[in-house]
Amino acid sequence: MDLGRIFKAYDVRGLVPAELNERVAERIGAAFARFTGAQRIAVGYDARLSSPVLAEALIGGITVAGCDVDVLGMIATDMAYHAAGSLDEPAAMITASHNPKGWNGVKLCLAGAAPVGADTGLAEVRRLAESDVEPSPRPGLARTVDTSGRYLDHVLAVSGAAGIGELEVAADAGNGVGGVVLPAIFERIPAGLTGLYLDPDGTFPNHHPDPLRPENLHDLEGLMRSRRFALGVAFDGDADRAVFIDDEVRPLPGSTVTAMVARWFLATEPGAHIVHNLICSRAVPETILRHGGVPVRTRVGHSYIKAVMAETDAVFGGEHSGHYYFRDNYRADSGMLAMLVLLRLISEDGRPISVIRRDFEPYAQSGEINLTVADPESATARVAAVFAGEQDRLDGLTVSLGDRWFNLRPSNTEPVLRLNVEAPDAAAVAELVAAVSATIQEVPDVRA
Repeated sequence: MDLGRIFKAYDVRGLVPAELNERVAERIGAAFARFTGAQRIAVGYDARLSSPVLAEALIGGITVAGCDVDVLGMIATDMAYHAAGSLDEPAAMITASHNPKGWNGVKLCLAGAAPVGADTGLAEVRRLAESDVEPSPRPGLARTVDTSGRYLDHVLAVSGAAGIGELEVAADAGNGVGGVVLPAIFERIPAGLTGLYLDPDGTFPNHHPDPLRPENLHDLEGLMRSRRFALGVAFDGDADRAVFIDDEVRPLPGSTVTAMVARWFLATEPGAHIVHNLICSRAVPETILRHGGVPVRTRVGHSYIKAVMAETDAVFGGEHSGHYYFRDNYRADSGMLAMLVLLRLISEDGRPISVIRRDFEPYAQSGEINLTVADPESATARVAAVFAGEQDRLDGLTVSLGDRWFNLRPSNTEPVLRLNVEAPDAAAVAELVAAVSATIQEVPDVRA
């Protein structure tokens, strides 16, 4: 069985695209059981219409290999990470995250929520999935396990939710699995919830489950304009990513949130390491240094961030894309935890978040721009030859040009280069975007 096309399209989050079917899911389940050598694996799934069937097939493969299964049911992805940490067993989550409704996939992690990605075992899982499966003489058993109560206790404790005040929050779950847990969280804190699309529905009838696209924030922004809210939050399809909106109905860049939360952690843990990926604003490491912390720059992607957090014992990590990682959450990302920490931060500060954010936004940013190219490697080489600033190749090409910089990274799955630019003001950003785009000599397909 050739799974090359599927595994080639695996990104660093361990996501298989639309080609995933029951037969493949079963093979991946058996391979994952063999790869981990675990006695028990936790399995959850999101709201997509195909997810229960694919989860059943994955479970079948795991049990054929002789491994028992803790069936978690329909959950948010960060609940799967919590299960891997609290139960000390590997976990698999059937989800396609923020991708279109016809897609599906699986995110894998080891016991303790350690990642399985491009450099951390994925090739071996593929090899095992392509080989013949010898059924175990003792098939594994599946049992239903409800970890939701322990998960709620955990996120409330890690965020110090007792310090949250009587704030009003607007939240859009996008008919994803954020609705599985949001109401239960707000039943246990003083803040009030006004929710949109909290009912999980894999047809995603209201909008696409990707909050990074501005058009998918329109309904939440409309709700927030109807009355005053301290914070808005939009989750993606599996609720591990969160995009925040301030009280003046302006989205908060992931870099701004990362810098805010970094300062909050450093107030109680001076000298701590904070991890950020290389497309975050320069304001992030500057904030960390200014408040006595140690900034650590990494490649884009959860497997890299988690590994560096483990190496440095970092208390927190952030990505510009809206993924936020917490040491006390098994170094896993959690949109719910990020929301709770922001609510506590606002409560303690006393100022609206529209005012707080001014401390962290000295620069203008382009957002991620997708440039379609015939040959990403040669296009990157052309850009490197033209722009003679300080360069590094930690992840794609980063070029620093004094008071401005850009990063150009190839997509794992498409003939696309992803461009991020930062400069002192919007005009300088536009000028640099135009210059890089002209060098590549391709028409940019711009997506937020």
